[in-house]
Amino acid sequence: MPDSPPSPADNARQPLRQVAPFALAITLSSSLLFLVQPLIAKQILPWFGGSAAVWGTCLVFFQVALLGGYGYADVLRRFGPKAQTRLHMSLLALSLATLPVLAPETAKPPGDGEPVLHILLVLARAVGLPYFLLSTTTPLLQSWYWQRHQAAVPYRLYALSNLASLAALLAFPLAFEPWFGLETLASAWSAVYAAFVGVCGWLAWPVLRGAYVVASAEAEPTPATGAPPNAGQQLRWVAASAMGSVMLLAVSNHVTQNVASVPFLWVAPLSLYLLTFVVCFDRPQWAPRAPLAVATVGLSLAMAWQAESLNLRIALPLYLGGLFVACLFCHGELARSKPEPAHLTRFYLMLSLGGAVGSVLVALVAPAVLSGYFELHIALVVLVALVAWTAPGWWRIAAAVAACGTLALGWSAAGDYTDGVRMMRRDFFGVVRTRDRQAYGGNYRVMIHGSIKHGGQQLDPAHHREPSDYFGPGSGYGRTFAALDALRPQPRKVGIIGLGAGVAAGYTRKGDALTFYEISPAVVEVETAEFTFRTQTPATQRLVLGDGRLSLEREPPNGYDLLGIDAFSGDSIPMHLVTREAFALYLRHLAPDGVLVFQATNRYIDLLPLLQRHATESGLTARSVYHTPVRGKDHTWWQEITQQVIMTRNKALFDHPGLRDVAQPLPARPELATFTDSYHNLARILK
Repeated sequence: MPDSPPSPADNARQPLRQVAPFALAITLSSSLLFLVQPLIAKQILPWFGGSAAVWGTCLVFFQVALLGGYGYADVLRRFGPKAQTRLHMSLLALSLATLPVLAPETAKPPGDGEPVLHILLVLARAVGLPYFLLSTTTPLLQSWYWQRHQAAVPYRLYALSNLASLAALLAFPLAFEPWFGLETLASAWSAVYAAFVGVCGWLAWPVLRGAYVVASAEAEPTPATGAPPNAGQQLRWVAASAMGSVMLLAVSNHVTQNVASVPFLWVAPLSLYLLTFVVCFDRPQWAPRAPLAVATVGLSLAMAWQAESLNLRIALPLYLGGLFVACLFCHGELARSKPEPAHLTRFYLMLSLGGAVGSVLVALVAPAVLSGYFELHIALVVLVALVAWTAPGWWRIAAAVAACGTLALGWSAAGDYTDGVRMMRRDFFGVVRTRDRQAYGGNYRVMIHGSIKHGGQQLDPAHHREPSDYFGPGSGYGRTFAALDALRPQPRKVGIIGLGAGVAAGYTRKGDALTFYEISPAVVEVETAEFTFRTQTPATQRLVLGDGRLSLEREPPNGYDLLGIDAFSGDSIPMHLVTREAFALYLRHLAPDGVLVFQATNRYIDLLPLLQRHATESGLTARSVYHTPVRGKDHTWWQEITQQVIMTRNKALFDHPGLRDVAQPLPARPELATFTDSYHNLARILK
């Protein structure tokens, strides 16, 4: 005969026995949910050029999958207890057949397709069903807990789920990524997922054998259930959740576009985002409304003022601090308006809907409708407007004034961003602009990708073909080409990963064969319309559209006399271009005495010891050329301070007068582990 439901007195005497299985299942599911995000994103990041937009697109998938999971939980609770349990356990058992997680090599993109759709399909194939089912766990098990043990309120289990998610996120870059490769991590994740399915079976077994009578949603409501939330209340939940998600994506994009798109920097904003859920739902007294409203408004103004700052020591704490306070405010509004536990699945459904809407707006809609990177400013204006909407009394007036101030700062920044711009194009890989400028009586056109110059050209026809910016005669590129001219007068084969303004074409001669590899259609469009290096070169040339490394993998050995690696967007480093496997690929395409040239100019990342490690393993001699041009009227004003690394087996190259005295050995760090496709740790090479 089935046991009767426990009485309130029993709940008081044995709370740990009641809550422990649910807490264990929720902890496991939340940990797995947020461990798999950086894990799978790190695997597919190299397939799409290492772009910061890859993480944004991944977050869209994760948020939409979360929405689907919460919707499933909201619908499932309307079924009888045994029907719920049978269906859910059947899907969990089916998901075991999709393990282990990780996308197969056959899922790599063809090179010229639509990145967003391909990323979403790869994620759905690799982790779709397990991720969907993990996302159902928190709302579904909280609902089951409430239906079984109505003496206790389950919202602290939501705080527990976010705490577990936070711990897992922090563990990835600090405890797992530095020591284990992707395959090992994927296998371990899959094993823990199988254990999680076992815990769910443990919870389901009493229901299947009739030991618990779980109340269905159609049962008569008790006085504690309260009225269902109205449309206005649900809209507020969606708005507050969406605003937190918008801030998460906008700040993450800004950080990763200017440093590197790697899990180390994805984790910080997402961890702060999750921490605010923990605080607001477990310790709401730590998120007082009025002080948070003031801090949100103040930090929004500061972020709008400093949005174009390239000083990471100022910008990074400001952006991350502003994100934390903004999410505390938004999620505090959610916690203060949470419904009775009988309606918690609808509450979580609206939260996940807001999260999905916010991520879609920033990652998909903004790049499609905004010609430049304006979403951070728009997000700040909307955030302060949300504060004004929710603030009482005179606070609303003050917040409205602050919203106008934020709008003015954003408008001014947008004006600076577009001032003097001749052409601006945006795609998945970033925003490309061109500007003309004058100095010492000369005219010059520059290409800007993100916030960093990516080459330029003098407009005086007499100097059209003179390489400029980071490719000037005194740079590593300029000196290497001069040495090759002296050592190898015959025609050369040259490959450059990263088109930019096509400046390297200025060094090629008649008979040379030049290949550019470029992943961004926007860069190709702007370079073709605004610069003439490629059209003026006498060399034969080809342009390969797609990620440079994937393109080289598909080609037979090219025997390049010089292969340049210059595909970095701003200060962001596509880490898949500086791994052991990448170097093996470069050597396969290099002539026996050919030369590799790496662009190592960077404000935040010290590539030199990493490149020295790869050179040593590959049997190459590596030297660094740091060039500081002397400003003056003799066409040196268009050159930039730059650092490039030259690697070759041909030691005679460094005896050339142009390199002998300026090419310096690279620093060695024996403790630095070699970066591979499955292991790289950005924290070890930060300046």
